[in-house]
Amino acid sequence: MKLHVFPPSPNAIKVLAAAHHLDIPFEQVFVDLFKGDQKAMAFTARNPNQKMPVLEDGEFVLWESNAILQYLASKRPEAGLWPGDPARQADVSRWQFWQTAHWSPACGILTFERVIKKIANLGPVNEAEIARVEPDFHKYAGVLNEQLRSKKWVTGASLTLADLSIGSWMVYGGQAGFPLEAYPEIPRWYAQLVALPAWKKAMPA
Repeated sequence: MKLHVFPPSPNAIKVLAAAHHLDIPFEQVFVDLFKGDQKAMAFTARNPNQKMPVLEDGEFVLWESNAILQYLASKRPEAGLWPGDPARQADVSRWQFWQTAHWSPACGILTFERVIKKIANLGPVNEAEIARVEPDFHKYAGVLNEQLRSKKWVTGASLTLADLSIGSWMVYGGQAGFPLEAYPEIPRWYAQLVALPAWKKAMPA
């Protein structure tokens, strides 16, 4: 199995963390987004969207990070990251969709403006963009905080793909200035992810 990734990316981090947690052997193929590797013909043949991560498992090629998470977890069902019970599986899937539709856009803009622009030398922070997205961040941080209030992990007592999906954006929360003061359950929960050996292995050097 090959995982084509750009390790600093949250979408790469969650896929790598899942593979490590599930103890699935893989070859890591570095895709340098800053140098435009994703636009190369060979990569575009794997993912016409020119985005990573991409999984290759023999002849099977899969893109979209949450789909990759589900595929990896299905190979180790005993680990419980992708529950077999239909209702529990749907609950995990629901939170992965929530991450894609709501959490990522809010976190992504804060991260891009305050972290990526600096690293990639893309100019000053656009404060208007920050102001525009902050209400969304507060809305969805409130949703997540309330969900975590009576739970150890996002969907209950056990770690699932929902935690990996949502937690990946927290990697840059400090640098991006995520306003979490009113949402204490989120840093409490995220500290558990940070402590996982698989999470530590997935973090960029």
